[in-house]
Amino acid sequence: MKVLVLNCGSSSLKYQMLDMSDESVMARGLVERIGIEGTLLKHRRMADNQTYVDEIPANNHSESIKEVLHILTSPAYGVLSDLTEIDAVGHRFVNAGEHFSSSVIVNNEVLKTLETLTDFAPLHNPASISGIRACMEMMPDVPMVAVFDTAFHQTMPAESYIYPIPYEYYEKYRIRRYGFHGTSHKYIAKRAAAMLKRDISDLKLLTCHLGNGASITAIRNGKVFDTSMGFTPLAGLAMGTRCGNIDPSIILYIAEKEGLSIDEVDKIMNTQSGILGISGISPDFRDVEKAAAEGDERAKLALQVYVHRVKAYVGGYIALMNGVDAIVFTAGVGENDISMRSRICKNLYNLGIMLDEEKNAVRRSAAIISDEDSRVKVLYVPTNEELMIARDAVTLIMHGTDKYKMDWKPVVID
Repeated sequence: MKVLVLNCGSSSLKYQMLDMSDESVMARGLVERIGIEGTLLKHRRMADNQTYVDEIPANNHSESIKEVLHILTSPAYGVLSDLTEIDAVGHRFVNAGEHFSSSVIVNNEVLKTLETLTDFAPLHNPASISGIRACMEMMPDVPMVAVFDTAFHQTMPAESYIYPIPYEYYEKYRIRRYGFHGTSHKYIAKRAAAMLKRDISDLKLLTCHLGNGASITAIRNGKVFDTSMGFTPLAGLAMGTRCGNIDPSIILYIAEKEGLSIDEVDKIMNTQSGILGISGISPDFRDVEKAAAEGDERAKLALQVYVHRVKAYVGGYIALMNGVDAIVFTAGVGENDISMRSRICKNLYNLGIMLDEEKNAVRRSAAIISDEDSRVKVLYVPTNEELMIARDAVTLIMHGTDKYKMDWKPVVID
């Protein structure tokens, strides 16, 4: 079975073509600057590392997908003889609100529901809907599967997701904590359980997705108990360019003092804050750590704030779950920044967390990096959201029939 995975950003399109017989990646690529002059398609065929980079005509995501399907079937750079080899297409969605608690095959009813959810992710959800419509048009007999970043977090209890604001705003607008990076958290939690040779339903886990966007999730007995991101991905940890949790009055205060609109301040909080805002250097941790090593005080402070916020969530979630069996690091910083993993775990031995610095000096290969005497296991697991999306697509299709029609009743999986 072959599955195409599409991740539509506001002005980009990432894709992978996977052969699920062995879960191998056949090809992967990126279309960037969609709708902007100089749209580029970057494609790589994995078997022989053959690459293709060229400017393409793509004013929208629909046109971009047509170009991707063309390159996937190209005799020179493709991996498919024709589009009939594609058995399913998995689409990443950022936010499904409370409507979907698991992945789902898309039919007309589902598509109509998705179109009502654009307010929850105005930059990403419309692009994903456009992607689904384009694929339906070009591959009408191929099932489309929607996989939601928020779905894994739908098991949170009400005390974790309800905000202490007038309850009517939850009733009217469904303002609550949703959490994000759910596909990543789900993948690494299952991978960690397998590495520990334990049933995930018997584990308490903290999964730390630490990248330019970052979130920590508390998982108890296989279900999300709490997560750091909130109604939007702006909440929680200090991130590359996002401020994370702050006093809400700061937004109004800055707007008044600087003569800015709420939208302008919101943009500052999302794109000019976090590690970039404190350091004044970069949202890239490599740049900030280099500057800190050279004595830049603001760079040092930015890293200290980041570590402080992560530790606060780790300690808080351990208290809420009454213990933890393992902490798992993933994503750009979590996977590649050896020193950051060390800083976060330092002086946590009272919580039973002891890192083995020699084991910690790894990248790319999943590993248990805690000391043998550590009561809490510490793991490093590279995430693979595309594989998780493809797995969900395969599971849904295996639960279906031999014909895939777009007016089917939706099928969902846990």
